[in-house]
Amino acid sequence: MILYRDERQRKIAEKSRSAKEGTRIGLVHTEIRPLRKFYRAEDYHQKYRLQNHRVLNQEVRRIYPEHRQFVDSTAAARINGFLAGYGDSIGLERLLGSLGLSTKAETALRKVVD
Repeated sequence: MILYRDERQRKIAEKSRSAKEGTRIGLVHTEIRPLRKFYRAEDYHQKYRLQNHRVLNQEVRRIYPEHRQFVDSTAAARINGFLAGYGDSIGLERLLGSLGLSTKAETALRKVVD
């Protein structure tokens, strides 16, 4: 399901779904609906993959010591995404300099993505 906040996001979501349908056999069964209310996940769900990678979790917690900073961090979200298998080495290299990681943490993240 894709949830949108405004008309612009709805159009982007529908365009994306249509493009995917053109590359698959059959229909894409992704619902597109307006976002009514947002609920933050429980703490143990926040950046789940990142929380379970010792080296990277310690590094990101050093950068964002407050829990709210950690949860709201775009860099932490991107790292979590790479750890979950979303993204490739080209995308990682493009973003790596903006994540604020040490050489050790960069190496650990590259190892997972490669």
